[in-house]
Amino acid sequence: MFLGTHYQRLDDKGRLLLPAKFRDKLAAGLVVTRGQDHCVYMYDMEEFLRLHEAVAKAPAGSADTRDYTRAFFSAADDIIPDKQGRITMPQLLRKYASLDRDVAVVGVGNRIEIWDTPTWEQVSAGTEAKFADQQSEVIPGIF
Repeated sequence: MFLGTHYQRLDDKGRLLLPAKFRDKLAAGLVVTRGQDHCVYMYDMEEFLRLHEAVAKAPAGSADTRDYTRAFFSAADDIIPDKQGRITMPQLLRKYASLDRDVAVVGVGNRIEIWDTPTWEQVSAGTEAKFADQQSEVIPGIF
């Protein structure tokens, strides 16, 4: 499980040093792709394969399904971190998520989200306010 918010920097070559607490789980390989809300999603290989199997069962006749899978898989890149725990963030994804230098690496359970730091701070502030003020159940039986 991926948890917490970690502030990192992309180096001049577009490399990201993975937070130390995530490195072991990602050492064998990971997948990065477009995420919703203009962030980058990162999955360990096992979770990405599970996700792929679930998506493969979606109705191919649905235009929304086709559009989503095109956007999601066409930007996906499988990566093995180097010995220092760094990955090179693909240029396509850096552009999509406006990743320049300072990034927030956010654990959200089964995946990691990578955000431009100023964008993350705005999103996080709005999300925290909604979370604190939530009056109805969002996830049945949990929240």
